[in-house]
Amino acid sequence: MRVLLQEKRVRFHQKFVLLFLIGASASYWGCQKPGGGTAASGPPGGGKKGGGDAPVTLTKAVLKDVPMEVQVIGNVEAHSVITVKAQLPGEITQVSFSEGDYVKKGDLLFTIDRRPTEGMLRQAEANLLKDMAVLGQAEANLARETAQEKYVRSQADRFANLFKEGLASKDQVELYRTNADVIASAINADKAAIASANASIESSRSSVNNAKTQLSYTEIRSPIDGRTGNITVKQGNVVSLQTPELVTINQVQPIYVTFSVPEAVLADVKKYMAQGKLQVVATPQDDGAAPHTGTLTFVDNNVDSGTGTIKLKATFANDDRRMWPGQFVRVTLRLATIRNSVVVPNQAVQTGQEGLYVYVISEDRKAEMRTVTTGARIDQDLVIRSGLQAGETVVTDGHLRVAPGGRVSERGKGGKKKSEEKGKEGTP
Repeated sequence: MRVLLQEKRVRFHQKFVLLFLIGASASYWGCQKPGGGTAASGPPGGGKKGGGDAPVTLTKAVLKDVPMEVQVIGNVEAHSVITVKAQLPGEITQVSFSEGDYVKKGDLLFTIDRRPTEGMLRQAEANLLKDMAVLGQAEANLARETAQEKYVRSQADRFANLFKEGLASKDQVELYRTNADVIASAINADKAAIASANASIESSRSSVNNAKTQLSYTEIRSPIDGRTGNITVKQGNVVSLQTPELVTINQVQPIYVTFSVPEAVLADVKKYMAQGKLQVVATPQDDGAAPHTGTLTFVDNNVDSGTGTIKLKATFANDDRRMWPGQFVRVTLRLATIRNSVVVPNQAVQTGQEGLYVYVISEDRKAEMRTVTTGARIDQDLVIRSGLQAGETVVTDGHLRVAPGGRVSERGKGGKKKSEEKGKEGTP
């Protein structure tokens, strides 16, 4: 039994050693490169002699007029929001619109019971007529007593002359003078009555005007063009001056888009805004939504210290009424257009230990790693401020196979196939 166990153990160890040798041999041959050397001793990137050309995608740097833009998320805001309230207590007898209707300035919205106010107006008008009659009576009294005074004073003067001639007694003279003074006092009283009647008339006229104003409050009309919201008090209910609101109207033509930009952009915004109107494009986040074009009309007077941003507003005509208060939109603020900028696709620029770089391909298909300074990103392109000239060829795909000084072949033009054939010839 022991002999059999030992024989099985020996066979097991022999199989294990055989499998180990086969695996080591496969690993050795797998590490060999097609040119005869190992992967560790071969050239990096496959770009040097003996490795073949690296297949890449190429494009040329071009000159474009590039817009200088700031892209953020903004919020649509009504141009004005009107809260409609009752200025007179009473029952709502009529609602002249439906919720969500677009209304014009001056359109009738609500009607409050007119009867109590009409009664107040009639009473005020009656009081005015009464005061005017009192005024007429006072003026008539004044005219009568003025005539009487004139007559009595003429008689007093005549009897005074007769008294001097001895033809009349002194008592007669004093009698006429006393009557004249009494009438003069009555005239003064009439003038005071006329002044009082005039004051009463003014008070009554004020009451009439106030009643007319109160009567006008029974018809609630729209102060702006806009879209109505939810009606909070329905027909038949009684409203008071404490009723919060009847309906809210949003003016959506024109309309605002409010957004915030970093404070670092503020200097450019003020600079270019002083040169003319700045264009703002707002695009709803719905798929396929068409963009809207407006102008920047407001820059806030302070920077938010908490976020480091400043609030801006743009005004849009919103003729089609597709922009809605509260809606989120993608905002593009165009500050200026940079003429003749060097532009390459985004993927051409890579990040290395020394910063951003591109692979520039010479006429003999050799790669040069060149450090660049980038500018604004526009869609799928990137502005190159320095390090690259228009017309130079750069790599946009296949960077991992490219080494500085190595040769490349452009995909789709036979380069990849030739390099594969060279690799097969070097394979043992």
